[in-house]
Amino acid sequence: MDTTSLIEWKYVVASLLYSGIGVVVFVIAFALLDLLTPKVQVWSELVEKQNVAMGIFLGAVALGIAVIIASAIHG
Repeated sequence: MDTTSLIEWKYVVASLLYSGIGVVVFVIAFALLDLLTPKVQVWSELVEKQNVAMGIFLGAVALGIAVIIASAIHG
């Protein structure tokens, strides 16, 4: 069995490229969230104060951003 016929490399490359773009957009979105909330020190709230509500909020934001990025990439 020839493996080159099973894998079309253009799809693999496109998948890796879109994944990289998605990760970059995700990081930029979180940096923008941190800039838009200057009164809240996100890292301090999560690590030092162990604020569970902030963790849940950031998890929801992460899922929302991920869904938006996935739908934008998927078309």
